[in-house]
Amino acid sequence: MSVAAAARAESTAAVGSMQWITQRLGRIVLHVVVIGLTLAWVIPTAGLILSSFRPFSAIATSGWWTALSPPYQFTLDNYSQVFAQSNLGTAIFNSFMVSVPSTVIPVTIAAFAAYAFAWMKFPGRDWIFLAFVGLLAVPLQLTFIPVLKFYVDHGITIENLTALNLPPWVGLWLAHAGYGLPFSTYLLANFFRALPSDLFESAEIDGAGTLTVFFRIILPLSVPALASLVIFQFLWVWNDLLVALIYVGGSPEVAPLTVNLAGLTNSLGQGYQLLTAAAFFSMIVPLVVFLSLQRYFVRGILAGSVKG
Repeated sequence: MSVAAAARAESTAAVGSMQWITQRLGRIVLHVVVIGLTLAWVIPTAGLILSSFRPFSAIATSGWWTALSPPYQFTLDNYSQVFAQSNLGTAIFNSFMVSVPSTVIPVTIAAFAAYAFAWMKFPGRDWIFLAFVGLLAVPLQLTFIPVLKFYVDHGITIENLTALNLPPWVGLWLAHAGYGLPFSTYLLANFFRALPSDLFESAEIDGAGTLTVFFRIILPLSVPALASLVIFQFLWVWNDLLVALIYVGGSPEVAPLTVNLAGLTNSLGQGYQLLTAAAFFSMIVPLVVFLSLQRYFVRGILAGSVKG
């Protein structure tokens, strides 16, 4: 082997070795960052859960991490007290009554609208879709006064709804549906556009109508996008405080859990152990929803980002 060939071989081996080292370092850095971010989220959650089971005397004299070593001091009194003092059961029920319809309504409407924007041709389609997307830039605070005035003028208030034997959360359902529609339509339309056109052409040849294509082809293929959208919308509505305060106020009969917790912060500022117990109930439902649908989450948030 000539000297030049040997030099080239050594250079190639050195480059390959450097690439291997770089890849390994990149993976190590990635794992360290992921583990660090995971700990940053998990540690406060673990502290909250442990504190909710500790008596006030232990919380006042030691950190939550001391609960992991003997002597163990755990109690359920915090949960019994917070249920007895704060009307927490009603607040949890109200949160479900607000969150479930406020998720189903915009996701359902957005699915039909996104299908129309993605695969149906009609005058002004692109301009209407652009206007829909532009609504994402409108701050919620700008809508409170005009929407409240509309509600009052048309009798969409808690008193009128109750008198008509209608759910008192109708105004909140409509508000959350309106706020969630632009993003929902945008996400689903991008996903629908990424579906192969051959499916629709074959369905049309077989005589399938618009609704048949939507229910038999579009929806089954869109489960990842729909699941991620349900996660986003449900978590946003469940954790919302401002919109709930504006449209239903602080009435304990209709107020959701976030409004109840805001009241506890003021009335039980010294009862830290009770606040942690109430906060645990506020976070456990979103965690269950996310974990049950997390296998669709990554595929859903990437919906429409790549056409293939």
